[in-house]
Amino acid sequence: MAGRNGRTVRDLRRANRTAVLQRLYFDGPLSRFELGPATGLSSGSVSNVVADLVADGLVEEAGSVDSDGGRPRTLLRVAPGSGHMIGVDVGETRVRVELFDLTLTELARAERPLEQQRYEVEVIVGHIRDGIDEVLAGAQVPADQLLGVGIGVPGIVEYTPDRGAVVHGQTIGWDAVPLESLLRETSQLPDSVRYFIDNGAKTLGQAEMWFGGGRGARNAIVVLFGSGVGACLVTPEVERGRAVEWGHLTVRVRGRRCRCGALGCLEAYAGAESLLDRWREEGGRPPEGTDEETALTAMLAAAYPSEGSADAVALSVLEETAEYLGAGLSDLINLFQPERILIGGWAGLQLGARFLPAVRRHAASYALRHPAEKVAIELGRLGPDAVTVGAAILPLADFFARGGRRPEPVPEGPAPAWQTALEERAPH
Repeated sequence: MAGRNGRTVRDLRRANRTAVLQRLYFDGPLSRFELGPATGLSSGSVSNVVADLVADGLVEEAGSVDSDGGRPRTLLRVAPGSGHMIGVDVGETRVRVELFDLTLTELARAERPLEQQRYEVEVIVGHIRDGIDEVLAGAQVPADQLLGVGIGVPGIVEYTPDRGAVVHGQTIGWDAVPLESLLRETSQLPDSVRYFIDNGAKTLGQAEMWFGGGRGARNAIVVLFGSGVGACLVTPEVERGRAVEWGHLTVRVRGRRCRCGALGCLEAYAGAESLLDRWREEGGRPPEGTDEETALTAMLAAAYPSEGSADAVALSVLEETAEYLGAGLSDLINLFQPERILIGGWAGLQLGARFLPAVRRHAASYALRHPAEKVAIELGRLGPDAVTVGAAILPLADFFARGGRRPEPVPEGPAPAWQTALEERAPH
């Protein structure tokens, strides 16, 4: 039966379960007494919901605390082993697959290097499939215990009725790649296990907003620096975050050729791949036969040596890069007036640790004074694995939206219902 607002009893029960689960997840352990004001539910509703969640194995006791003049109150928490998620980062130098329990504790990981940054679709699909099998076997977790597999990818992701998630990755040569369909065709996972595919910068942003430096902010931007450059915008109107192709903002008319094909993109100056190319062009010598991450580490060590003289070429390129980054951030500041800008990604964390003050200074000099005075520019707090954490949040958010119910088998023409789940982003 539906009420006047169109909500059924089933909808109400699901919403109540979601409210209790989320409060315990983010603020627990909590007692039943504390859950009432935290969720806005009556004591009777809390008792009924908790009883259901305990019976389902999702909530367990976690000790007790003294009460004022009464019996000790039992504390409750989400049971870590009651569900599992996989997060996948399809990065520029490797495919990383991580298995998490329900509280996002890492249980196992697998990595597959991408030689010469080759993005053949079949290779990527194989790495994801094999990585999933490896982490499940390593942790001895049955596939039917998975709540879902979240995947962060470069490029723009759209959803189609017939093929599910389709990836448009111009910089990596992916033109409408039906990644979800390809994974389903080759995977041995049960039909109940869904794939949740989104832009890698957006999954990074989701992780930082839920668990990292973005907690408590209503208007924030999380930028990702790797081989390329991307960003995720979070505002009160777009709470689940929106990926923006910030790396392809033009910062220099008729400038360097970007790997997207255009001239003068920010990525052509600030991405790790182009940064190392510029060092070579100016006479620098990155270590031969090393991957991008190792080469960037060597460049930073040459420019900022612990002893001896600095490599003048490396230092000059990095100082110029700091200005380009600051100018690029100033555009974000002027356009969106965020409270916070967080810099993440493996290259962003390395670079930011060295010249974040310079980037802040340049951003302030290029931005309008009023919004520049209100923004804090910081490093992300979740480290280089944040994309996989954010990817794992995608099935977790769907799980919350279902009130802790496991997903049903994928129907014909899958719809990304999990996206609407992220709109009700967990309270900070």
